[in-house]
Amino acid sequence: MQGLKAAAPLLIRRCSNYKKSNLSHSSLPHFLQHSRSLSSSPPTEDDFENQVLVEDKANSRSAILNRPTALNALNTNMGAKLLEFYKAWEKDSNVGFVTLKGSGRAFSAGGDIVNLYHLMNQGKWEACRNFFGTLYTFIYVLGTYLKPHVAILNGITMGGGTGVSIPGTFRLATDKTVFSTPETLIGFHPDAGASFFLSHLPGHLGEYLALTGEMLNGAEMIACGLATHYTNSKKLGLVEHHLGKLVTNDPSVIETSLEQYGDLAYPDKTSVLHRIEMVDKCFSHATVEEILDALERGAAETKDPWCSSTLRRLKEASPLSLKVALRSIQEGRFQTLDQCLVREYRMSLQGISKQISGDFCEGVRARMVDKDLAPKWNPPSLEQVSEDMVDRYFSPLSESEPDLDLPTKQREAFT
Repeated sequence: MQGLKAAAPLLIRRCSNYKKSNLSHSSLPHFLQHSRSLSSSPPTEDDFENQVLVEDKANSRSAILNRPTALNALNTNMGAKLLEFYKAWEKDSNVGFVTLKGSGRAFSAGGDIVNLYHLMNQGKWEACRNFFGTLYTFIYVLGTYLKPHVAILNGITMGGGTGVSIPGTFRLATDKTVFSTPETLIGFHPDAGASFFLSHLPGHLGEYLALTGEMLNGAEMIACGLATHYTNSKKLGLVEHHLGKLVTNDPSVIETSLEQYGDLAYPDKTSVLHRIEMVDKCFSHATVEEILDALERGAAETKDPWCSSTLRRLKEASPLSLKVALRSIQEGRFQTLDQCLVREYRMSLQGISKQISGDFCEGVRARMVDKDLAPKWNPPSLEQVSEDMVDRYFSPLSESEPDLDLPTKQREAFT
């Protein structure tokens, strides 16, 4: 594909005949509306114990995100368990590498934002801070992990689910993989390390994905570099069985094993990756207003329905979130993983504080709680989003609110 030369080495992978996902690119708001992922009932004590399962293999450990009825939505308990397990396995000489997967039809649909919404409305701010701090710390540990890591992304992989997988060594996509960072549609910003890995995609694809929340399938993930390997989901049992028998801590051995079961996959002719030059032309601008102007010109000049549908998509999102997300990706391009996570932690706490805007609560209410799909954004238009509002999102927390303290002295930063 012309325009994807920056990702060319990633295109020469062994991946498979690919089937388009049943979720169309225009269906994400509908998917969010009807998702059970982030609206489950409070877990029992037994549920807490089983939210992350562990399988012992010959020379590896497999962590399984285990909230299938909630599409494996991540909560503080799961983040804490993952941290505990991963730190122990890193020190264990009997563990050569680690795999991570989800149970049911999702890898992970992201953070448990409905639970977060209720915590905010109950004034439980310490619990909210712990949620972000715990998950972001795990993401940093994963991004600096000393042993090879394989994330099996079979199914829905969204929001925080991308954060607990993309920074690892290997990401295996399938014909069932659905990737998205849809936070602007709920009045938030792409977090969990998204400003790091999205900003490092070819051209300005990262800005496009961050602002629109559009989905990619497994074939598109392998093409742009978000995934390292691809296999048909029918062969996952063979892949996992083979990995389970390996006795190694050598990434090249694991890579060879993944390639052994890999298949070829090519993005569908309707894929945004075939429009990478148009994406760059529109999303390379410094402001959201300029991006919208470029899309409007493109729609008028080319009559390309992609320009029109992208415009409609952007108009569904929170105006404040669009400006915040764009700046976040732009800054992330020049920052390390830990710098991105520390900044995103600030942004997340500022975003839920309601001191700048109540868009996050309103977005979750409209899409996930009441499901009327009619969020009332404040401010309601880009013109009314002041520079000061955006700056406050990125400003340091108060003296009584310390920044996220990542173990950067013990673990080398991911650049």
